[in-house]
Amino acid sequence: MKISEIARLVDANIYCKGNEDTDIRCAFACDMMSDVLAYVKNQAILVTGLVNPQVIRTAEMMDIPCVIIVRGKEPTPLMLEIAADRGITVMNTKLRMYSVCGILYNHGLPADEGE
Repeated sequence: MKISEIARLVDANIYCKGNEDTDIRCAFACDMMSDVLAYVKNQAILVTGLVNPQVIRTAEMMDIPCVIIVRGKEPTPLMLEIAADRGITVMNTKLRMYSVCGILYNHGLPADEGE
């Protein structure tokens, strides 16, 4: 699934564009960046409620091309600066994490099971 399709499905505002044609194979939803480091294994997007620079730094370390911030939270200017430098797409949606995951799963994007 392409990042642009994901943005459309969850009615997201895109703040920072990376490569919109990146093929996303799975999703990972978490607010603990240590879990992201431990469990993300595939070309995943990160769905989170955190809004701090560590989210983008973690995404970079794990080759995560897209971060979706839930519950209408706004990314910080520093997050956007780092994401732009690293080519990471950052978007937000008013939906809650559970809803975003359900929508993406129902449209064929599986969970990252760490395989």
